[in-house]
Amino acid sequence: MKVQLNGLNLSVKDVVDVSRNNYVVELPEESVGKINRSRNYVETMISEGESVYGLTTGFGSLSNVSIPLEDVEKLQENLIKSHAVGVGEPLSEDIVRAVMLIRINTFVKGFSGIRLSTVQLLVDMLNRGVHPIIPEKGSVGASGDLAPLSHMVLVMIGRGEAMFNGQRMSGKEALLYAGLSPIKLSFKEGLALNNGTTVMTAIMALNIHDSENLIKNTLIASSLSLESLKGCSVALNENIHLARPHFGQGRCASIISKLIEGSKLIDSTTKVQDAYSLRALPQIIGASLDSVKYIKGVVETEINSATDNPLIFEGKAISGANFHGQPIALVADFLGIAISELGNLSERIIFRMLDPNLNEGLPAFLVKESGLNSGLMIPQYVAAALVSENKVLAHPSSVDSIPTCANQEDHVSMGTIGARKARDIIHNVEEIISILYMCSVQALELRNIEEGSMIAQLVHNKIREVSPYIDNDREFRIDLAKINSLIRNNEILDIIERGVKLDI
Repeated sequence: MKVQLNGLNLSVKDVVDVSRNNYVVELPEESVGKINRSRNYVETMISEGESVYGLTTGFGSLSNVSIPLEDVEKLQENLIKSHAVGVGEPLSEDIVRAVMLIRINTFVKGFSGIRLSTVQLLVDMLNRGVHPIIPEKGSVGASGDLAPLSHMVLVMIGRGEAMFNGQRMSGKEALLYAGLSPIKLSFKEGLALNNGTTVMTAIMALNIHDSENLIKNTLIASSLSLESLKGCSVALNENIHLARPHFGQGRCASIISKLIEGSKLIDSTTKVQDAYSLRALPQIIGASLDSVKYIKGVVETEINSATDNPLIFEGKAISGANFHGQPIALVADFLGIAISELGNLSERIIFRMLDPNLNEGLPAFLVKESGLNSGLMIPQYVAAALVSENKVLAHPSSVDSIPTCANQEDHVSMGTIGARKARDIIHNVEEIISILYMCSVQALELRNIEEGSMIAQLVHNKIREVSPYIDNDREFRIDLAKINSLIRNNEILDIIERGVKLDI
């Protein structure tokens, strides 16, 4: 499978296909032409002796320092070497691939003045599996993701480190084994390669995909919980949601109604209404869904944007600030908050299922011989711990700014930190949803799984493939790890969406 890049319509799905499913990237003729035209403008400016920021001058607060023409290659190489000072654990392979893809898509817009051969090297590295080692920490989110992107470029010039065929090695070796050769950077190229919002945007693109799947799993798991707690269907009445016509609220109410269809457990008591954690499922999950849809629009705009500086327009180099990560910084924080709420909601449902005073006649902690057995007591503790951690992680990064570069860069976005925090929140909520699935399936079996909806029975059967019925305490960590794998690999979603399309 292939993805052709034109700088205009790269989607989150495309990013996932290339970064996780190894789709091949191609440059169509139209894109090649735009790259070459932009480069010709740069060559003309240099030949005419123009003084242009980042081409014949220093960088940042050193922009008033002129660089002799014979030192321009050295200028670009020095930029990369000096800026590649990131710290921390390496970014995961899928994020690195997403970074490379989005950076290429920036160049094919034709505003960066980079050579076609340089872009092609990045394409070849991506297609042949040369993945630079990029430390995850060190970007303040303006002037772009300078430090992490410089680690990517190190490999292109035969330096740094990379992964190739599962082995960590020097960048030079990785290129050699892949049948590629390092390049020497020319005018503007170092700056074009390391100046942009690409790392934060790559993380956010994958975050969006994972958030959409997490919302679907939250809908399924909470629907099972509604059945296991003998919930009321009245709060799903269409008229309620037409009277408050938020898209997410109405869509979630419709999906939950389909998921519980045929259940003999729903409306099986005389209670008039449920607690908020059950009654307000459409309102709570729907608000997160609406947030994710908005954030996705911002991210897809950004992955099709030119974010380096200066940009080349019809033979002129124009200096601006498209490298500033504020659009992504704000929505990264927003995503962290929206997904944290899914965890908050799910932990409250877990708590309700385990408490014999609240769970409509189920045994304490969902095990018959409680006392001798702790049952699912401690998984709820874990959910509570993760919810609490998310409250800390959801504190916004974008409200902070520390001036850099001798106060030339006196406001920065911290967007990459926000994107990384949102990623951590997503992973925490995936763990919470694993616990919710485990509790819901156990509760339904204690009731009588045959009284549950067809969807509940399908999910029950799938989870029971990896996590047996709980009659005595065991190492539940093993069960939870296997259920989490079902979530991450979309195995539960694949089964459910054969019958009920979770079109969010």
